[in-house]
Amino acid sequence: MIPTELNIKPRISSIDIMRGVVMVIMALDHVRDFFHADATLFDPTDMTKTNPALFATRWVTHFCAPTFVFLSGVSACISLQRKSKKELSLHLFTRGLWLIILEQTLFRFGLLFTWKYDMLIFLVLWAIGGSMIILAALVYFSPRIILSMGLILIFGHNAFDTMRLVPGDTGYAIWAFLMQSGFVPPGSVVPYALIPWLGIMLAGFGAGNLYFNSIDPSQRRKILFNAGLSAVGLFIILRAINVYGDLAPWTVQKNSLFTVMSFMNVTKYPVSLLFTLATLGPVLMILAWMERSNSTVLERVSVFGRVPLFYYVLHFYLIHAGALGLFMLSTGTSFSELDFSFNTGFGGIPRGFGYTLDWTYVAWFGTVMIMYPLCVWYNRYKSTHRY
Repeated sequence: MIPTELNIKPRISSIDIMRGVVMVIMALDHVRDFFHADATLFDPTDMTKTNPALFATRWVTHFCAPTFVFLSGVSACISLQRKSKKELSLHLFTRGLWLIILEQTLFRFGLLFTWKYDMLIFLVLWAIGGSMIILAALVYFSPRIILSMGLILIFGHNAFDTMRLVPGDTGYAIWAFLMQSGFVPPGSVVPYALIPWLGIMLAGFGAGNLYFNSIDPSQRRKILFNAGLSAVGLFIILRAINVYGDLAPWTVQKNSLFTVMSFMNVTKYPVSLLFTLATLGPVLMILAWMERSNSTVLERVSVFGRVPLFYYVLHFYLIHAGALGLFMLSTGTSFSELDFSFNTGFGGIPRGFGYTLDWTYVAWFGTVMIMYPLCVWYNRYKSTHRY
């Protein structure tokens, strides 16, 4: 059961808890972006520069985006129990469009602290919003058909890995937005190519009917666990074969630990089949387990999952303001001296400035602690003010 102060309207607690857990983990990656000294200098999954602690810090946050996109699809399907398909279609279309606009306005400012549009960045809100807009047209099909569509996209999109276009090639911009990811001239960065994420959302929608009131909970738990276990097993097999499912094959490294890290170093931009299997597989098994969990801590974490957009946008403002304030205090830099250009730093903080990984974890803990009472308040407010 959700604690009394959070139990304002009926929800499926395991979904809220899972979403809340990954949002707490997600904050770690975003705190690292602003606080860790090496964050803008090299990729923490670069085998030639990383270390096990840094690699693990980055890798654990891989669970966040696919889980959130998958659960967005699940939640959309669940809403069919109280909405008609026409109502759901309209809701998904308007919600998706709003998320894309929000990412390029309020969220972008929280990320960069500037209204100068020298660069557009298409991140997870774009992927979710774009997927919702397409799902709005597909909801008239059955969840089983939509699940099949999602699995085809998830398992099939890596077949186009060899089709790598470069700026100037015909169709490059469209291909980058849909499948490849990358820089799109004159000023757009597209880490989240749409099609692979659409596959994850469609799969989530198809799985959403497991949460209908007519489904026996024990049957749901069994299906979720077996599906997750199968995904993990398939990941191990495909990764070991090293032929299909990811742009970056694993290689033998300087020692066994780094070889394991290379094996687990799957591609997120664009998200690969193996990335999806390695992350959603465990998530499905954890979802099955959470339905029987009585952890008070997990129940309280669910508050983050009940107000995900509020948490997502606001925690960027909090992290960015804290990091920028510490930079100004420690260097004596005035606000007028800050350079917010995209290519010279990250939101006014010069590249290379920051702290050790230990202090990054301290900042992460502080961020989550500050966000908790704010999310409890907003959850109450949202639940009692329907407009």
